[in-house]
Amino acid sequence: MTQHNKFIVMIAAALGLLILPHVALYFGQGWVRIIDLALLYVLLALGLNIVVGYAGLLDLGYVAFYAVGAYMMALLASPHLWETFPAIAAMFPNGLHTPIWVVVPLAAGLAAIAGVILGTPVLRLRGDYLAIVTLGFGEIIRVFMNNLEHPVNITNGPRGISAIDSMRIFGFDFGKALTIGDYRLPPVVLYYYLFLLLVVASIIICHRLETSRIGRAWMAIREDDVAAKAMGINVRNMKLLAFAMGATFGGVAGAMFASFQGFISPESFGLMESIMLVAMVVLGGLGHLPGVILGALLLAALPEVLRYVAGPLQNMTGGRLDAAILRQLLIALAMITIMLIRPRGLWPAREHGKAAPNPVAK
Repeated sequence: MTQHNKFIVMIAAALGLLILPHVALYFGQGWVRIIDLALLYVLLALGLNIVVGYAGLLDLGYVAFYAVGAYMMALLASPHLWETFPAIAAMFPNGLHTPIWVVVPLAAGLAAIAGVILGTPVLRLRGDYLAIVTLGFGEIIRVFMNNLEHPVNITNGPRGISAIDSMRIFGFDFGKALTIGDYRLPPVVLYYYLFLLLVVASIIICHRLETSRIGRAWMAIREDDVAAKAMGINVRNMKLLAFAMGATFGGVAGAMFASFQGFISPESFGLMESIMLVAMVVLGGLGHLPGVILGALLLAALPEVLRYVAGPLQNMTGGRLDAAILRQLLIALAMITIMLIRPRGLWPAREHGKAAPNPVAK
């Protein structure tokens, strides 16, 4: 493809992304909401791809960083702390309404610290052992959020935190509809553009990381960390950096999720979320940005699309099959089929898994 054709394709894709929420809006705000959540999953998958795809560290507890960012946003932009602690109410008589340029960096920074905390004790672990430890870390964070209401109520336990502020940037509120002439843009459309901007920025960052010395060091560690260490790469620091960088994406996505939903609870950050995120990266293509994005979009949208299939199938059986269980079965069958047909992912990197074109002459 020539440079001119690439430019035309990019312009067409950009226009398509700009008008997509308006087209979906004709079918109902629910479809725009599905697209918004799909973009959040893309952001999460891009962060996990740094850990799993670039550095080769199988992380099954990535949802913990998502939870850290979400709870940071909820605590600093909701009435919960203001109502629970009289000292905070005295300091902020109008309530806690922390602006986005404070909350988001704090969520990213706290998630990065959590990533380093997770990475430090597991530096010598590989494969299944690493997966088990990270899985445990994710469950510890969920249980911690679920029980941290006694003796001091910080997370409100299983009841969750509600009345979370919407995102506000320079006085512009993404939680309020915007009217341009006779055309009304609901909050789900405004959030779509905010999430799209974050995804585009994340793609640029990930691409720059991939082509940088840090990215090449991660890939060397992924292929053989012993050989990478022999070549002078500081394997310990590079692994910690991968955990921290990946966690940062999760923290930002969590803050956006809390603001978008207006309510969070520990149930939103269960084990299945981590498994789905890993499946998005593996299904799309490990270490390949277009593949990871494709995998995230497909697996984020597939459960919602299959709702329209599971319902009629349930009716055909006279209600003997549970629609939710049937939908999970259809998702699993679709994933198994795709992986049997495309074992390296739907859109794998070209250089990944290639053998030498010709044997070396002796």
